[in-house]
Amino acid sequence: QVQLVESGGGLVQAGGSLRLSCASSGFTVSMYGMGWFRQAPDKEREFVAGVSRSGVVTVYADSVKGRFTISRDSAKNTMTLQMNSLKPGDTAVYYCAGRRRLGVGEVDRDYDYWGQGTQVTVSS
Repeated sequence: QVQLVESGGGLVQAGGSLRLSCASSGFTVSMYGMGWFRQAPDKEREFVAGVSRSGVVTVYADSVKGRFTISRDSAKNTMTLQMNSLKPGDTAVYYCAGRRRLGVGEVDRDYDYWGQGTQVTVSS
């Protein structure tokens, strides 16, 4: 059974940083594409960042490019999202996702497994 569990969310002031982690069981994060999505209140879930199986290809939403970094730790079977220069507009529930395919997916339907989400709140 695949389980993805996010952690690291919280409340931070604008300009601050947070590091989200996604721990995986039943699914090897280094074998497939992985991604992060977020959903703000009254908005649809949106793509944030994704990484291919090889790790060579990373894709970011324009809104986070240059501020967020996606990475994986194969030894720990985890994925992380380093978020710097946070803005109030980054406030959302953040979800990690895994797909049993090798490339990067940028929409919900590209992914097979989802975590429960972790809340990130950025105050102004």
